[in-house]
Amino acid sequence: MSEATLYSFQAKNLKGESVNLSDYKGKTLLIVNTASKCGLTPQYEGLEELYQKYQSEGLEILGFPCNQFGAQEPGTASDIESFCAVNYGVSFPMFEKIEVNGRGAHPLFKYLKKELPGTLTNAIKWNFTKFLIAADGQPLKRYAPTTEPSNIEVDLKAAIKASFANS
Repeated sequence: MSEATLYSFQAKNLKGESVNLSDYKGKTLLIVNTASKCGLTPQYEGLEELYQKYQSEGLEILGFPCNQFGAQEPGTASDIESFCAVNYGVSFPMFEKIEVNGRGAHPLFKYLKKELPGTLTNAIKWNFTKFLIAADGQPLKRYAPTTEPSNIEVDLKAAIKASFANS
């Protein structure tokens, strides 16, 4: 069996439709596990700012709601979609609620944790852990939940610039 790549995975969007991550080939990605009732939830605002600023240059942010940390994402897909749009104007793709740790962890997050191990443990420690992925699908960097989106901008710009240099 061939080695898994980022583009091997699928996930369901908030409408329940299957999305192949191969649809994002050639895009710089920021993959984030999110929650609506977390102290870090205001990061949606910073994520949306990055998305608005760099989407035209090939950035896609993929949000994956998760209820594994303090039950901070209790809502339905419809609740999540409404909350994100109304409170933060989120326009980047959001996916169905998933698990990121344990036996039920989504295969994408198992892959990301293997490729970009955490500090002390590979487990995701809280909501808003972020993974920067190069346009060729190569995982580049993992960011702690408390890392503000604005503090990722330098790395993001470098990844976008590298994608243009390689195209």
